[in-house]
Amino acid sequence: MKTIFALCGLILVAGGVLLWRSLQGPTTFGTFVGAPLVEAQSLIEKPKDYVNRTVSIESEVRKQCTTMGCYFFFQSGDKWLRVDISEIAMNAPRKNGHPARVEGQMVPYQDGYQFWASAVEFR
Repeated sequence: MKTIFALCGLILVAGGVLLWRSLQGPTTFGTFVGAPLVEAQSLIEKPKDYVNRTVSIESEVRKQCTTMGCYFFFQSGDKWLRVDISEIAMNAPRKNGHPARVEGQMVPYQDGYQFWASAVEFR
């Protein structure tokens, strides 16, 4: 009898873990190509130096799109860098306040620049 209860408990725990993992969803979108890592602050301060160059950046997600998660911002001091991930993850998980690694290029956007992502990994 104890063996049956132990086996049932083990099955419940394993099932719960598998269910939890399946509900987490993907955390990586797009394909990373191994671009060189650049400080987000450098991109924010000198965006023209990185136009149409594929680079990788890591920072904390700030102000993520609340409807679909298709863009977010990285912050350096009082300046912001818009990161557009709509081409690779239109319905991205909401990760505001969590670190992310993004690979892509700086492109013109409105009267400034934004980072157009080709791959993103939320941590």
